[in-house]
Amino acid sequence: MSPISRPAFSRIFPFAIYIAFLAIASGMSTLQDMGYIKDWDLRWLYPVKVGLVLLALLGLWRHYSELSRPANVKAGDWIVAGITGVVVFVIWINLDQAWATMGSESRGFSPVSEGGEIDWILVAFRLIGAAMIVPVMEELFWRSFVMRWIDNPDFLRINPAQISIKSFVIASVLFGIEHNLWLAGIIAGIAYGWLYKRSANLWVPVFSHAVTNGLLGIWVIYSGNWQFW
Repeated sequence: MSPISRPAFSRIFPFAIYIAFLAIASGMSTLQDMGYIKDWDLRWLYPVKVGLVLLALLGLWRHYSELSRPANVKAGDWIVAGITGVVVFVIWINLDQAWATMGSESRGFSPVSEGGEIDWILVAFRLIGAAMIVPVMEELFWRSFVMRWIDNPDFLRINPAQISIKSFVIASVLFGIEHNLWLAGIIAGIAYGWLYKRSANLWVPVFSHAVTNGLLGIWVIYSGNWQFW
């Protein structure tokens, strides 16, 4: 088996950190439910997770040639990306029915203490992570890497505009089932993938993804629907 290429590794590694921490958090939550670590505040795993992802992204940034020229994006592409991000947000908060949800109901991320007070430091970490770090990490993995790698392991040779329907569909579905709200996730994957193909610039889906996550975060804070976090 040939060793993983540096361009592939640079897109996989930050995502792998994120997924590893999801598994760690799930395992520790189970131990907490069993009473073994009941005094631990597991919410602080999130700042650690996004902090490590950010460090990985910064350390590998020189390998992300697609993110070196945001000025090349046309004004119309930014507008379409922003509108798409808003539409995905609206769809996301309205597709939380049981049939469109994978697994048990998500506990979400609640920054509210037992006394009913909101920990605004936790809120800041969550909002910044979701709106500024996660979109870059996920778009590098799902759109820049997976969507093109399915067509050709030498994925940097694939022009985003030439991505096949097969790759588009597979990557969108996989992106969807990564999320608890699988159907909303698939629709989001289709939307961001379409933006990537349409613009051939990774900054466009990154911006749209950031708009969706930013609006979702603001809405969650305003409404108290922490399960969406």
